[in-house]
Amino acid sequence: MEVRLAKTAGFCFGVKRAVDTVYKQVEDNSTQQIYTYGPIIHNEEVIKDMESKGITVLRSERELDAIENGVVIIRSHGVSRHIYVKLEAKGITCIDATCPFVKKIHQIVEIQKGEGRRIVIIGNAAHPEVEGIKGWAGNDAVVVGSAEEVGRLAFPENEKICIVAQTTFHYKKFEELVEIIRKKRYDIIVLNTICNATKERQTEAKRIAEGAEAMIVIGDKHSSNTQKLFEICNNACKNTYYIQTLKDLDLNQLGSVTTVGITAGASTPKNIIEEVQNNVRINF
Repeated sequence: MEVRLAKTAGFCFGVKRAVDTVYKQVEDNSTQQIYTYGPIIHNEEVIKDMESKGITVLRSERELDAIENGVVIIRSHGVSRHIYVKLEAKGITCIDATCPFVKKIHQIVEIQKGEGRRIVIIGNAAHPEVEGIKGWAGNDAVVVGSAEEVGRLAFPENEKICIVAQTTFHYKKFEELVEIIRKKRYDIIVLNTICNATKERQTEAKRIAEGAEAMIVIGDKHSSNTQKLFEICNNACKNTYYIQTLKDLDLNQLGSVTTVGITAGASTPKNIIEEVQNNVRINF
């Protein structure tokens, strides 16, 4: 069996930076309780390891309200402006591990909103990154993630709009939705804020899947970018399997294939990828 591992599989820059930030605090800060506001990244295995080292994950604003001291690390997905205001008012040390590419979107929408444009975010409304972006974009910001949702947009003609994207959104789908919006005769500025790492990862995954008899996509079930990778790979290769760790993989499913592709989401640790890759090689 030939195993083809994507070069782009695993931690992206923003995720590595956020994870390293947490572990550095564990090393340097032995006197204060360390919290992350939300899971620092979307990977259960990483979060479990952090919790074993004494990190507490604050999973709601109510939990944040309940603490009186300590160090709070902002998750890689970013948060709304009012969370920073709240932390400052409480006098709690805040360490910002927001991905720089997400932080840039916060700055963009704040500026564009200040110039009188309504913000349209293309992404998953329930995703924490999008929730954070919306918190910088004004109360009239709108989130759309499908052609049906775009079709329901009903702003006045020539409405001034700025379109941005969730950094991990499907690149081709973003372009398709933008084209639908263009037909609505609004005054539009389009800023494609999908990060390059996402585009490269999606492009490579599609290429590998098209040439493989089976495809393995590794990542947390809550990871948006991994879900997009699975969608792309599954369209190119019907024998595509979405797993979080090796224990989720039924090796018997690969028994009759000669080429297997492997890719992984941006929040998947290297050791998990290597474990899957090595076991596939050893068993076949």
